[in-house]
Amino acid sequence: MMQAGIAMSHLANVIGISVEDAALVADLKAGYEGAFALLIGQYHHPLYSLIARSINDPADAADITQEVFIKVFRSIRGFHGESSLRTWLYRIALHEASNQRRWWSRHKRQEVTIDSPLEQEDGDNNICLSSMLADESNSPFDNVAQAEVRERVEAALRQVPEAFRTVLVLREIEGFAYEEIAEILNVNLGTVKSRLTRGRAALRALIVGESNSPKNNIATPFDLRTSEEMVMQ
Repeated sequence: MMQAGIAMSHLANVIGISVEDAALVADLKAGYEGAFALLIGQYHHPLYSLIARSINDPADAADITQEVFIKVFRSIRGFHGESSLRTWLYRIALHEASNQRRWWSRHKRQEVTIDSPLEQEDGDNNICLSSMLADESNSPFDNVAQAEVRERVEAALRQVPEAFRTVLVLREIEGFAYEEIAEILNVNLGTVKSRLTRGRAALRALIVGESNSPKNNIATPFDLRTSEEMVMQ
Protein backbone atom coordinates (compact mmCIF):
# COMPACT_ATOMS: atom_id res chain seq x y z
CA MET A 1 0.00 0.00 0.00
CA MET A 2 2.84 2.36 0.88
CA GLN A 3 4.60 1.57 -2.39
CA ALA A 4 1.38 2.23 -4.28
CA GLY A 5 1.02 5.57 -2.54
CA ILE A 6 4.60 6.53 -3.39
CA ALA A 7 4.07 5.49 -6.99
CA MET A 8 0.93 7.61 -7.24
CA SER A 9 2.77 10.58 -5.73
CA HIS A 10 5.58 10.26 -8.26
CA LEU A 11 3.12 9.91 -11.12
CA ALA A 12 1.15 12.93 -9.92
CA ASN A 13 4.30 15.03 -9.79
CA VAL A 14 5.25 14.00 -13.30
CA ILE A 15 1.90 14.93 -14.87
CA GLY A 16 1.40 18.05 -12.78
CA ILE A 17 -1.64 17.00 -10.76
CA SER A 18 -1.79 16.89 -6.97
CA VAL A 19 -1.94 13.59 -5.13
CA GLU A 20 -5.38 14.52 -3.78
CA ASP A 21 -6.65 15.29 -7.27
CA ALA A 22 -5.11 12.10 -8.64
CA ALA A 23 -6.95 10.03 -6.03
CA LEU A 24 -10.21 11.89 -6.69
CA VAL A 25 -9.88 11.44 -10.44
CA ALA A 26 -9.23 7.72 -9.96
CA ASP A 27 -12.40 7.43 -7.88
CA LEU A 28 -14.37 9.47 -10.42
CA LYS A 29 -13.23 7.21 -13.24
CA ALA A 30 -14.22 4.21 -11.15
CA GLY A 31 -17.73 5.65 -10.90
CA TYR A 32 -17.87 6.11 -7.13
CA GLU A 33 -20.88 8.23 -6.23
CA GLY A 34 -19.10 9.64 -3.20
CA ALA A 35 -16.36 10.99 -5.45
CA PHE A 36 -18.85 12.92 -7.56
CA ALA A 37 -20.53 14.24 -4.42
CA LEU A 38 -17.13 15.41 -3.20
CA LEU A 39 -16.35 17.04 -6.54
CA ILE A 40 -19.67 18.88 -6.60
CA GLY A 41 -19.30 19.97 -2.99
CA GLN A 42 -15.84 21.36 -3.67
CA TYR A 43 -16.43 23.05 -7.01
CA HIS A 44 -20.12 23.88 -7.31
CA HIS A 45 -19.97 27.33 -5.75
CA PRO A 46 -16.82 28.62 -7.53
CA LEU A 47 -18.00 27.30 -10.90
CA TYR A 48 -21.46 28.77 -10.37
CA SER A 49 -19.92 32.16 -9.51
CA LEU A 50 -17.67 32.05 -12.56
CA ILE A 51 -20.55 31.18 -14.88
CA ALA A 52 -22.89 33.79 -13.38
CA ARG A 53 -20.32 36.48 -14.13
CA SER A 54 -19.64 35.17 -17.62
CA ILE A 55 -23.13 35.04 -19.12
CA ASN A 56 -25.79 37.58 -20.03
CA ASP A 57 -28.42 36.44 -17.55
CA PRO A 58 -27.15 35.16 -14.15
CA ALA A 59 -30.50 33.42 -13.68
CA ASP A 60 -29.27 30.77 -16.13
CA ALA A 61 -26.14 30.03 -14.10
CA ALA A 62 -27.65 27.19 -12.05
CA ASP A 63 -28.72 25.24 -15.13
CA ILE A 64 -25.38 25.77 -16.85
CA THR A 65 -23.49 24.69 -13.74
CA GLN A 66 -25.52 21.49 -13.73
CA GLU A 67 -24.62 20.96 -17.37
CA VAL A 68 -20.95 21.38 -16.52
CA PHE A 69 -21.07 18.58 -13.98
CA ILE A 70 -22.95 16.38 -16.43
CA LYS A 71 -20.19 17.01 -18.97
CA VAL A 72 -17.58 16.17 -16.33
CA PHE A 73 -19.41 12.94 -15.48
CA ARG A 74 -19.50 11.93 -19.13
CA SER A 75 -15.94 12.92 -20.03
CA ILE A 76 -13.93 12.22 -16.88
CA ARG A 77 -12.41 9.11 -18.46
CA GLY A 78 -10.84 11.37 -21.05
CA PHE A 79 -9.04 13.41 -18.39
CA HIS A 80 -5.41 12.33 -18.36
CA GLY A 81 -3.88 14.96 -16.10
CA GLU A 82 -2.30 17.19 -18.75
CA SER A 83 -3.53 20.07 -16.56
CA SER A 84 -4.78 20.29 -13.00
CA LEU A 85 -8.30 19.07 -12.31
CA ARG A 86 -9.33 22.62 -11.35
CA THR A 87 -8.01 24.05 -14.61
CA TRP A 88 -9.85 21.37 -16.59
CA LEU A 89 -13.12 22.07 -14.77
CA TYR A 90 -12.87 25.81 -15.33
CA ARG A 91 -12.14 25.25 -19.00
CA ILE A 92 -15.35 23.21 -19.33
CA ALA A 93 -17.31 25.84 -17.39
CA LEU A 94 -16.12 28.67 -19.62
CA HIS A 95 -16.88 26.60 -22.72
CA GLU A 96 -20.45 26.05 -21.54
CA ALA A 97 -20.79 29.74 -20.67
CA SER A 98 -19.57 30.61 -24.16
CA ASN A 99 -22.15 28.28 -25.69
CA GLN A 100 -24.87 29.95 -23.66
CA ARG A 101 -23.77 33.42 -24.78
CA ARG A 102 -23.96 32.35 -28.41
CA TRP A 103 -27.42 30.92 -27.83
CA TRP A 104 -28.47 34.17 -26.16
CA SER A 105 -27.22 36.18 -29.13
CA ARG A 106 -29.23 34.06 -31.53
CA HIS A 107 -32.47 33.62 -29.58
CA LYS A 108 -32.91 35.95 -26.64
CA ARG A 109 -31.29 39.26 -27.40
CA GLN A 110 -34.48 40.54 -29.06
CA GLU A 111 -36.46 39.70 -25.92
CA VAL A 112 -34.58 42.21 -23.75
CA THR A 113 -36.73 45.29 -23.33
CA ILE A 114 -35.29 47.14 -20.31
CA ASP A 115 -32.92 48.65 -19.92
CA SER A 116 -5.28 42.39 -2.15
CA PRO A 117 -5.62 45.50 -4.33
CA LEU A 118 -5.35 44.35 -7.91
CA GLU A 119 -1.67 44.03 -8.69
CA GLN A 120 -0.50 45.79 -11.82
CA GLU A 121 2.91 45.75 -13.38
CA ASP A 122 3.08 49.54 -13.80
CA GLY A 123 2.42 50.20 -10.11
CA ASP A 124 -0.57 52.49 -10.71
CA ASN A 125 -3.51 52.68 -8.31
CA ASN A 126 -5.87 49.77 -8.83
CA ILE A 127 -9.42 48.65 -8.20
CA CYS A 128 -9.72 46.22 -5.30
CA LEU A 129 -12.18 43.98 -7.12
CA SER A 130 -12.13 40.94 -4.84
CA SER A 131 -12.71 43.02 -1.71
CA MET A 132 -15.50 44.95 -3.40
CA LEU A 133 -17.32 41.73 -4.23
CA ALA A 134 -16.78 40.23 -0.78
CA ASP A 135 -19.17 40.90 2.10
CA GLU A 136 -17.09 41.46 5.23
CA SER A 137 -19.29 44.09 6.86
CA ASN A 138 -20.57 43.82 10.42
CA SER A 139 -23.36 46.31 10.99
CA PRO A 140 -26.66 46.33 9.06
CA PHE A 141 -25.82 49.84 7.83
CA ASP A 142 -22.47 48.66 6.51
CA ASN A 143 -24.10 45.62 4.95
CA VAL A 144 -26.48 47.81 2.95
CA ALA A 145 -23.72 50.17 1.85
CA GLN A 146 -21.40 47.35 0.83
CA ALA A 147 -24.23 45.57 -1.00
CA GLU A 148 -24.85 48.71 -3.06
CA VAL A 149 -21.16 48.92 -3.95
CA ARG A 150 -21.04 45.24 -4.91
CA GLU A 151 -24.11 45.62 -7.10
CA ARG A 152 -22.49 48.54 -8.91
CA VAL A 153 -19.26 46.59 -9.40
CA GLU A 154 -21.12 43.52 -10.66
CA ALA A 155 -23.12 45.70 -13.06
CA ALA A 156 -19.95 47.38 -14.30
CA LEU A 157 -18.21 44.02 -14.64
CA ARG A 158 -20.95 42.82 -16.98
CA GLN A 159 -20.27 45.75 -19.28
CA VAL A 160 -16.59 44.87 -19.67
CA PRO A 161 -16.00 43.07 -23.00
CA GLU A 162 -16.25 39.31 -22.50
CA ALA A 163 -12.60 38.48 -23.27
CA PHE A 164 -11.36 41.00 -20.72
CA ARG A 165 -14.06 40.13 -18.17
CA THR A 166 -13.15 36.45 -18.22
CA VAL A 167 -9.51 37.18 -17.44
CA LEU A 168 -10.51 39.61 -14.68
CA VAL A 169 -12.74 37.03 -13.02
CA LEU A 170 -10.19 34.23 -13.31
CA ARG A 171 -7.34 36.35 -11.95
CA GLU A 172 -8.85 38.72 -9.43
CA ILE A 173 -11.79 36.72 -8.10
CA GLU A 174 -10.84 33.09 -8.65
CA GLY A 175 -7.12 33.67 -7.99
CA PHE A 176 -5.62 31.77 -10.91
CA ALA A 177 -1.99 32.41 -11.83
CA TYR A 178 -1.25 33.97 -15.22
CA GLU A 179 0.07 30.66 -16.51
CA GLU A 180 -3.08 28.84 -15.43
CA ILE A 181 -5.30 31.40 -17.14
CA ALA A 182 -3.28 31.05 -20.33
CA GLU A 183 -3.81 27.28 -20.13
CA ILE A 184 -7.53 27.57 -19.47
CA LEU A 185 -8.10 30.01 -22.33
CA ASN A 186 -5.51 28.46 -24.64
CA VAL A 187 -3.77 31.78 -25.23
CA ASN A 188 -0.22 32.95 -24.61
CA LEU A 189 0.96 34.69 -21.44
CA GLY A 190 1.29 38.06 -23.13
CA THR A 191 -2.35 37.93 -24.20
CA VAL A 192 -3.44 37.21 -20.63
CA LYS A 193 -1.50 40.18 -19.26
CA SER A 194 -2.74 42.48 -22.02
CA ARG A 195 -6.37 41.49 -21.50
CA LEU A 196 -6.00 41.88 -17.74
CA THR A 197 -4.57 45.38 -18.05
CA ARG A 198 -7.26 46.45 -20.51
CA GLY A 199 -9.99 44.81 -18.43
CA ARG A 200 -8.87 46.64 -15.29
CA ALA A 201 -8.82 49.94 -17.15
CA ALA A 202 -12.30 49.33 -18.60
CA LEU A 203 -13.73 48.34 -15.22
CA ARG A 204 -12.17 51.35 -13.50
CA ALA A 205 -13.59 53.70 -16.13
CA LEU A 206 -17.06 52.18 -15.80
CA ILE A 207 -17.09 52.36 -11.99
CA VAL A 208 -15.71 55.89 -11.82
CA GLY A 209 -18.16 56.99 -14.49
CA GLU A 210 -21.02 55.46 -12.52
CA SER A 211 -19.81 57.11 -9.32
CA ASN A 212 -19.80 60.51 -11.02
CA SER A 213 -23.19 60.15 -12.68
CA PRO A 214 -25.98 62.54 -11.54
CA LYS A 215 -28.13 59.74 -10.19
CA ASN A 216 -25.48 59.00 -7.57
CA ASN A 217 -25.04 62.59 -6.40
CA ILE A 218 -27.54 62.12 -3.59
CA ALA A 219 -25.48 59.40 -1.94
CA THR A 220 -24.55 59.83 1.70
CA PRO A 221 -20.97 60.77 2.66
CA PHE A 222 -20.42 57.17 3.67
CA ASP A 223 -21.57 55.95 0.27
CA LEU A 224 -19.24 58.36 -1.49
CA ARG A 225 -16.30 57.47 0.68
CA THR A 226 -16.88 53.78 0.26
CA SER A 227 -17.24 53.83 -3.52
CA GLU A 228 -14.48 56.31 -4.28
CA GLU A 229 -11.89 54.96 -1.88
CA MET A 230 -12.51 51.35 -2.84
CA VAL A 231 -12.49 52.15 -6.54
CA MET A 232 -9.27 54.12 -6.49
CA GLN A 233 -7.20 52.23 -3.89
